[in-house]
Amino acid sequence: MENRLNYYQIPREEWRSFYRDHYVPLSSRELMRIKSLNDVISLKDVEEIYMPLVHLLGMRMEARNYGQNQLADFLGIKHKPTPFILGIAGSVAVGKSTVARLLRDLLTEIFPNKKIQQITTDGFLYPSEELKKGHIMKRKGFPESYDMKALINFINDVKNGLPAKAPVYSHQVYDRVQGEYDLIDQPDVLILEGINVLQLPSNQQIFVSDFFDFSIYVDADEKLIKKWYMERFDLILDRAKDEPNDYYHAYAIGDRDVARKMAEDVWHDVNHKNLHSYILPTRNRADLILNKGENHLVDELYLRKFV
Repeated sequence: MENRLNYYQIPREEWRSFYRDHYVPLSSRELMRIKSLNDVISLKDVEEIYMPLVHLLGMRMEARNYGQNQLADFLGIKHKPTPFILGIAGSVAVGKSTVARLLRDLLTEIFPNKKIQQITTDGFLYPSEELKKGHIMKRKGFPESYDMKALINFINDVKNGLPAKAPVYSHQVYDRVQGEYDLIDQPDVLILEGINVLQLPSNQQIFVSDFFDFSIYVDADEKLIKKWYMERFDLILDRAKDEPNDYYHAYAIGDRDVARKMAEDVWHDVNHKNLHSYILPTRNRADLILNKGENHLVDELYLRKFV
């Protein structure tokens, strides 16, 4: 990893010692509901990795609120609470969605008086019809395929305490769902997850992450990520074979070797290039890097020194 001097490198064994209450507010059944198709997570992971992280986030929320109160006193104005924004970035298939949902549920349990909401930036992909018109359907997932202006306007409204609508994306139809939105209405914490949340739009001078109070990058060796991507693809096909309206249904009922070749090509032509050109370069903008090894286990963490 580049610029390691900016981070504390913390092995799993040391990280787990930062929270000693050994309280896990979720059951194994609830974990099964939270995790993505082929992701792997256990109650031990929750205890050793994610409970210390929730403890850290709680301290960051307290420190942020204290700072806002101090600033309000300095300005002689009434303190108006603003949402704590948590960004989660990383490659396709690395397990971002599982981390986001897990933190949402843990924060909800640990802070029952706080309103916790979570969305993905997939909803800010341009609709497939627009991508086809712009001849960039094969660039889906690259920066130009996102309506970054709408995303920044959305997060700006959330940060200013205004109700904001996030478009809903369906992975089954591989497109935005027309007319459907998630309403984000004055949460105490908003978790924003997506491959692009640490990127700088080419046509704007502001980062989405400028609104973040804390950011996480979920990392792993590309060979592992590709392996997880292909495993997930097989599971998606298994699910889609009995769903005629699923985008992958035709691949599911056809020749699996042909389908897997298509997925390999997508990895090489889209995900690999996107990872190295646009996603990985943002890793060192994160406050915390979760490094995964075999079987999705977080083996070490990198916590930014200067906050």
